[in-house]
Amino acid sequence: MSAIHPPFVADAGSALVPLPYRVQRFVCDTDDTFTLTLAPQSGGEALPFAPGQFNMLYAFPSGDVPISVSGPAARREVLIHTIRAVGPVTRALAQLRRGDTVLVRGPFGKPWPVAQAEGHDVVLIAGGIGLAPLRPVLYHILAKRKRFGRLCLLYGARTPGDVLYRRELEKWRGRLDVQVEVTVDRGDSDWHGEVGVVTQLLERAQLDPARTVAMVCGPEVMMHFSRLALTKRGVPESQIFVSMERNMKCGVGSCGHCQLGPFFICKDGPVFDYPRIAPVFSTKEL
Repeated sequence: MSAIHPPFVADAGSALVPLPYRVQRFVCDTDDTFTLTLAPQSGGEALPFAPGQFNMLYAFPSGDVPISVSGPAARREVLIHTIRAVGPVTRALAQLRRGDTVLVRGPFGKPWPVAQAEGHDVVLIAGGIGLAPLRPVLYHILAKRKRFGRLCLLYGARTPGDVLYRRELEKWRGRLDVQVEVTVDRGDSDWHGEVGVVTQLLERAQLDPARTVAMVCGPEVMMHFSRLALTKRGVPESQIFVSMERNMKCGVGSCGHCQLGPFFICKDGPVFDYPRIAPVFSTKEL
């Protein structure tokens, strides 16, 4: 099988213009993570995007921040972003409520190779909030289910309280055409699921390694060990894709904050096939 390369679909020119959106819905997912549903303030359709791309969300006066789109690409009337409040901008976004305004630029970046994955088994491996950028892939495959082979989602979170999209996970788990496995690093008295690292779930994944496309998103150490586990299982490195999110700032490769070797993560990624990013993958952040 030849290597699969995701297309670059972002229109950098139009993506530079910030557009006003209003908060249509605000949902608290965990203690520090929330989901915003945004609708164009002027009405009409929202910015089109491909699974894996991100937008720049501006919270006045704190600034803007790159956030992956976590909703379905086919839903054209809104944009959905799942955000962890970890810095001044994301904490400002956490204060938004229904009817408030946020400026949006985008979309940016290279997406997941969903079109090229047609006809293959697909395994999605997510760690923590890394499930958010992969959720549009799951929506896409489920909407076009007959075009893909077996589908497996492996998801790991720190604790039961950090598990995202609980209702959707249960809904997907109830389907006969998708395998969903969830684990946590540390359980509690109410947790009756798996405890341990997400890579241990790969042993039970129902897939044909030679015809499998793997998409991995989460902490870099988790992605590293996921790649090792996938190749040990027999998945070719050319069919493994990772999403990098190092210090992105401007979205167009101008500021240099996200440079990693010869790459600007915002412009050349965030999605890379593993052989392309492998030479610099383990480079430590400054």
